[in-house]
Amino acid sequence: MSPLKIAVILGSIRPNRFNDKPAMWIHRELGKLPDVQADLVDLKDYPLPFFDEQTGPSQLGGTYTNAVAQKWAATIAAADAYVMVTPEYNHSTSGVLKNAIDWLYPEWNRKPVGFVSYGGVGGARAVEHLRQIAVELEMAPIRNAVHIPGHVAFPIIMGKAQWNAETEAGLKANADKMMHELIWWTKALKVARKQRV
Repeated sequence: MSPLKIAVILGSIRPNRFNDKPAMWIHRELGKLPDVQADLVDLKDYPLPFFDEQTGPSQLGGTYTNAVAQKWAATIAAADAYVMVTPEYNHSTSGVLKNAIDWLYPEWNRKPVGFVSYGGVGGARAVEHLRQIAVELEMAPIRNAVHIPGHVAFPIIMGKAQWNAETEAGLKANADKMMHELIWWTKALKVARKQRV
């Protein structure tokens, strides 16, 4: 079987963002697993406008008039699974991540998604919203997630602490649980998608 392609999506485009730290870490952790090809997918590289097609993506059949959306669709279609790294803004995910998700439909279908989050309550409310969105997109959201608590994230965000090996060690147990389930679902759904008529 070819390697499992897992896209780690950076869900923030803010300057001096915290998002890239957990994203690069989970990317490295995934890369240590056998038969996994992990790719960082930075939304900064996909400057999508607010969704403005004439019809919804579930009716577009994977055809998009916007050139950036075509590039985004090709990247998402090529992956077998995803890890979305999300901040929590106002009890939900970031606008840029929600918009990027909303641009597509068939590219997400029947694929698993895991979450790494941070913010108030470890970003749990952002992940809850993303789970609902994932189900509507016919994805399989993984139960276990990595929630980075505020007492860990906020000092780093405020420049009073550094992301380091100790930070990663404190998150590893939850990451291992999430990745274990993500890999199981990725393998199962990759086979199932090939068998689907």
